[in-house]
Amino acid sequence: MRAFVVDDEQLAVQRLTRMLAATGRVEISGSATDPEQALAFLRARPVDVLFLDIQMPGMTGFELLERLDRDPVVVFTTAYDRYALNAFEVNSVDYLLKPIERERLDRALDKLDRLFRAGTDLVSDGKRGPTPDVRMLARQLAAELAPSRRLERIASRVGERTTILDTARISHFFSKDKLTLAVANGREHAIDYTLAQLEEQLDPRRFTRIHRATIVNIGLIQELFPAIDGGVVVRLKDEKKTELNVARDRVRDLKARLGI
Repeated sequence: MRAFVVDDEQLAVQRLTRMLAATGRVEISGSATDPEQALAFLRARPVDVLFLDIQMPGMTGFELLERLDRDPVVVFTTAYDRYALNAFEVNSVDYLLKPIERERLDRALDKLDRLFRAGTDLVSDGKRGPTPDVRMLARQLAAELAPSRRLERIASRVGERTTILDTARISHFFSKDKLTLAVANGREHAIDYTLAQLEEQLDPRRFTRIHRATIVNIGLIQELFPAIDGGVVVRLKDEKKTELNVARDRVRDLKARLGI
């Protein structure tokens, strides 16, 4: 099976393509972290199965499917259990919860093998067999998930001035002197949220709490290294190369989220 992987997190793409290659059952035709680039590739070079992230900035996985001119066989990848709806269990659609486990990936590939052996027309010929309309499923799922959209923008008010922050560009949040601060482009902005509230409302696939006083944007982590006290420190990709301490009881979870 020729497969294409789409996920806005580079580490997630690398991990899944590595896992797929290790099975010896899939040929990786390509991958992308930018949905627009994925769309251009898939329009020009059809594949047999698409491993597709759901929540991506700029274009969701559902929106990408709507814009394709073919109906691919899809395996959705997601960090949220509530996305694992019954609609994912139909013949042409499956799902994988992050962090993806090898056993669960094998089961998804088994399902794909059964579909193709049963005579499902592959995307390569531009036709479809007796499988559900993927675009229709995408519309239904998007409608069901719309009420629970995650926090995408945060306001920072100072006097009469209000600054709107795109959460995807925020490197981390931290609490200090009873204030909660969001850091974007190296600048600190006071916001009207507690870290507990942020933890509930931020995209858990993108943000994780690494310390009682810190929440970090996983996509902006550049490296991990040992701390002097035996703990772990993360260094961010920002201009200041910001370093943040990771609580010892949160190290394992952070590494799992990073796929290491």
